Amino acid sequence: MEKQVLDLPDHGVKTKQGDHGRLVFDPFRRKWLDLTPEEWVRQHVLNYLVHDLQCPMAMVGVEVPLVLNGLSKRADIVVYGNGGQPVLIVECKSPSIKVDQRTFEQAARYNKTLQVRYLMVTNGLKHYCCAVDHERGSVDFLPRLPTYSTLTQASTP
Repeated sequence: MEKQVLDLPDHGVKTKQGDHGRLVFDPFRRKWLDLTPEEWVRQHVLNYLVHDLQCPMAMVGVEVPLVLNGLSKRADIVVYGNGGQPVLIVECKSPSIKVDQRTFEQAARYNKTLQVRYLMVTNGLKHYCCAVDHERGSVDFLPRLPTYSTLTQASTP
């Protein structure tokens, strides 16, 4: 896979040539992974969360398992607050995949299990963020994702 320029800051995602193709290093899972277009986006989002939004690495989960309607699923990225409660779900897609209503519905389904305040969906080129008010049943789209301190403040009842 050729490394595509994304609409996310470049914080030096590490790549190398492996025996069977390009690999990317995931510092969260501490291993080299196949460099797929979706993984390229995920690694850039992870760097953005840590370097630009000040999310502590220890408070970020990658490919977090969850059960939805009896089926095992994985949320691409989940950010947790200081008390360990999830505050943000990020759903990453390949740059060639259009981010649309179905992408949001996938993140919203995961949110039925995790009950976070913030959702983000991205293909690395287009990003959509929203704040969810579970009590009112409303969703407000945001111009950008807030910093970690704001994400965690808003999650406190």
